[in-house]
Amino acid sequence: MAVLLLQAAAHAAPAEPVVTHFPQPGLTADQLGVIVNDDDPDSVAIAAYYREKRGIPAANLIHVRFKPGRSTLPREEFDAIKRHVDQITPRQVQAYALTWAQPYRVDCMAITAAFAFGFDPAHCASSCKPTRPSPYFNGATARPFDAHAIRPAMSLAAASVAEAKRLIDRGVASDGSNPAGTAYLLSTTDKARNVRAASYPALRAQMQRILPVEIVEANALENRTDVMFYFTGLTHVAALDRNTFLPGAVGDHLTSAGGVLFGGSQMSSLAWLQAGATGSYGAVVEPCNFPAKFPVPAIVMAHYLQGETLIEAYWKSVQMPGQGLFIGEPLARPFAGIRQHVGDGGMTIAARLLTPGLYDVQAAPSMMGPYRSVGRLPVGRGTREIRLGRIPPAYYRFVRRDATPTR
Repeated sequence: MAVLLLQAAAHAAPAEPVVTHFPQPGLTADQLGVIVNDDDPDSVAIAAYYREKRGIPAANLIHVRFKPGRSTLPREEFDAIKRHVDQITPRQVQAYALTWAQPYRVDCMAITAAFAFGFDPAHCASSCKPTRPSPYFNGATARPFDAHAIRPAMSLAAASVAEAKRLIDRGVASDGSNPAGTAYLLSTTDKARNVRAASYPALRAQMQRILPVEIVEANALENRTDVMFYFTGLTHVAALDRNTFLPGAVGDHLTSAGGVLFGGSQMSSLAWLQAGATGSYGAVVEPCNFPAKFPVPAIVMAHYLQGETLIEAYWKSVQMPGQGLFIGEPLARPFAGIRQHVGDGGMTIAARLLTPGLYDVQAAPSMMGPYRSVGRLPVGRGTREIRLGRIPPAYYRFVRRDATPTR
């Protein structure tokens, strides 16, 4: 549970209502394992920089060795690496950051999925077939390893150490920034790859009051200075560098081989990061145009806007992630932060999007307690503010009881 301290005094009753605890989602640095390839100098340098910038505990640095520079790891070699990683990963670690761009594939799986699930042919498809779904899809859990025995992985992918450092810096800069950005949903002329466009009107209706959403009937977006989300479907996306991506921004293109980071015939997902995005996604093996094998824009946005980290929001948005590569800065969390306002009409708690559920409202005469329940509060989908009306001066906290969203 994240703790929001809004009153310094701990031994006297406050002059006005004060929220002392409100649960917020989002993985923390001590829950992220950083996997470093000691045979790859770039991986070593990226891991060291990331540890420093994010305050990753030394115990969470997980050392492996394999020949770098290959696009694909054979299954047998990966299985040995994965057994070693499983043995030495600290119990509190819930997710992984990979500190290399290559390899990005293990046989027929994306390497991020292979580290999450272990290699399993059920996550592969040799033709246009569905693959095994992820139990993490659109879930409420904040601890995927504890709940599902999986550790989602994201690659700090970049063409150089310098680019990786810039990516990390963008992620760190995004934290709690609550950016005033726009979600751009492009409906393209590529019918096979434009399959997500059917969901755009409903997404706009759902999210418009939380974040500006613009549906653009075009193959490219240009001269926008506020890109927070950018979803499209094309083999190549033009003019990415003619837009400004805000720190923490997410962008991806639904196509067959975006996760082929180097030397592919289609645009590499790295192009999004090079243009300034903080996270992207692409397939490493032909997925056909199954929407379930690509991020669902509404789900990415909802989890991200509720304060979850990039790795959580992106992973939860893909129902069948076995063939897809997640790249970016895992701990970016631009929408964290809950604010309070006390006025004549009572107390208001506000955030970009509050996590749905049923909360116990507890009160105490001091920050240290004792707390007692004074009511319950349902928070529905799309909630931005909670208005409590006139309540007596006290310290208040909210304890989430029920992860089932209310309507």
